[in-house]
Amino acid sequence: MLWPESARWEAFVATFARIVESSGYGLAATPVLEHASVFRRGIGESSDVVGKEMYEFEDRDGTMLALRPEGTAPVVRAYLQHRPVLPWKAWYLTPAFRHERPQAGRYRQHHQVGIEALGETDADLDVEVIWVAEHFLRTLGLADYVLSINSMGDGRCRPAYVALLARYLHDHEDELCEDHRHRIDANPMRVLDCKRPECRAATEGVPYLIDHLCEDCGPHFERVRSGLRALGIDARIDHRLVRGFDYYTRTTFEFASGAIEAAQNGIGGGGRYDGLAEAMGGPPTPGIGFGIGIERVLLACDAEGCFEAAPPPLDGWLIDLVDGTSARDLSIELREAGLRVDRGFGTRSLKAHLRAADRSGAYAAVIVGSDEQASGTVALRPLRGGEQRQVPRGEVAAALRALRETP
Repeated sequence: MLWPESARWEAFVATFARIVESSGYGLAATPVLEHASVFRRGIGESSDVVGKEMYEFEDRDGTMLALRPEGTAPVVRAYLQHRPVLPWKAWYLTPAFRHERPQAGRYRQHHQVGIEALGETDADLDVEVIWVAEHFLRTLGLADYVLSINSMGDGRCRPAYVALLARYLHDHEDELCEDHRHRIDANPMRVLDCKRPECRAATEGVPYLIDHLCEDCGPHFERVRSGLRALGIDARIDHRLVRGFDYYTRTTFEFASGAIEAAQNGIGGGGRYDGLAEAMGGPPTPGIGFGIGIERVLLACDAEGCFEAAPPPLDGWLIDLVDGTSARDLSIELREAGLRVDRGFGTRSLKAHLRAADRSGAYAAVIVGSDEQASGTVALRPLRGGEQRQVPRGEVAAALRALRETP
């Protein structure tokens, strides 16, 4: 991601930070490299991310390490190691790595923003987390997306459902795709997430997990749904929404763009993971969060024609036709005054300097020739319409600000 396109990323992250920090989340930065066990124990050995996509290698001292494939497990690992006071709300910006076939918006190194909230089981926190994600997407200007939700149950109700589902799948084993035909017992819920037509058809009549929720998970899910309705957030139940990681419990959710013409149109999602800390060897610590893929969301923004976020223009471009001293000193003076300025370097003609100034997009060229140097003035030449005039050197900052604010 190169300049000037990278200015859009800066605006994206700044918008996200403003929204999540207004809800009490603070920035957490975790390493790109983690012990592979963080993901094997957290995400699950049977997941495609760990089994097929995670970059894993042996360090020089024999330790098995992995490039971070997602953002949640490292944040929970960091919490378990450093034990900030609960409840703890964190946001992150991170590169993530997965060995998969690169395609538009889906790269082997992609980037995510996300939030994690640890220490509370309250269903209203689930509502808050989903609202934060939805509010961010709306703030970017997106409108063509669907929010899907489901409940994964917990350790009390899910085992019985998994056994019921496995029996159903074994009865339809010959109808499943080759990959899942032999993985029913390892993790039958993975079959529900399969996008292949044969698995879709074979699972049309599966029992729904939300019909088998226990006395705690059922009311929790209903509280989430009623909270979203109260906030005017439209969410549809998707019985196939099981996400790809083993750590999810209860609420899961996903946003899918209707503007991206691809099978992989998810732009963000997450859920509750009340058993993740325990799976990683820590004390029981409930949590919920989401991750949003930057590249995928920007594709959706392009498709909907929103969030163009051009880089802010320079206030001035300094041209020194004498010896460079005035441009050197004045550029620093103006920057310290809070203005955005750049300058030309080297010995060039005024015409060549002005071409560079115009390409920069600056509001004005600030020209110092021998006459200006002697009189302590500059020639201020507007580059977007207006007349050139002489300005005392001490008034250059005020003149550039006035030019910026002129319609």
